Amino acid sequence: QVQLVESGGGLVQAGGSLRLSCAASERTFSNWSMGWFRQAPGKGREFVASVSGRATTSYADSVAGRFTISRGNAENTGYLQMNSLQPEDTAVYYCAASSPGGRWYYNRPSSYDYWGQGTQVTVSS
Repeated sequence: QVQLVESGGGLVQAGGSLRLSCAASERTFSNWSMGWFRQAPGKGREFVASVSGRATTSYADSVAGRFTISRGNAENTGYLQMNSLQPEDTAVYYCAASSPGGRWYYNRPSSYDYWGQGTQVTVSS
C-alpha cells in the first residue's frame, strides 16, 4: 500500500504563488506516473497536471503556463508550483499515483491507484 501525503496548501491573494508537495512511501516513485487533481465545492474532481514515468508532462488548459509539475531530487517526492493564482483555483488539491505498467490515461482519476488526503488552496480576490 502506497501512502501519499500532500502539503503546502494555504491562503494566498490573487496573483500569488504556492508550491504543493507530495511525499510518497514508495521508494521507486520516480518510475510511477503522478498527477495532481483538484475539487472545488460542489464540483467534480478536475485534472490539473501530470508527469509520466518517462517525465512527459501534461496540463489542463486552465493552468497551462501558470502551474508546473515536477519531481524532487529525492526519488519519492513530487511538486506542483502554482503561480499567478486566481480565485477560480480555489479547491482541495490531491496528489495521485499510478503504478508502472498497464494503460494510463493521464487526466482520468480512474487511472490512478493511490491518492493523498488533499490539501486546501484558497485564493482571495
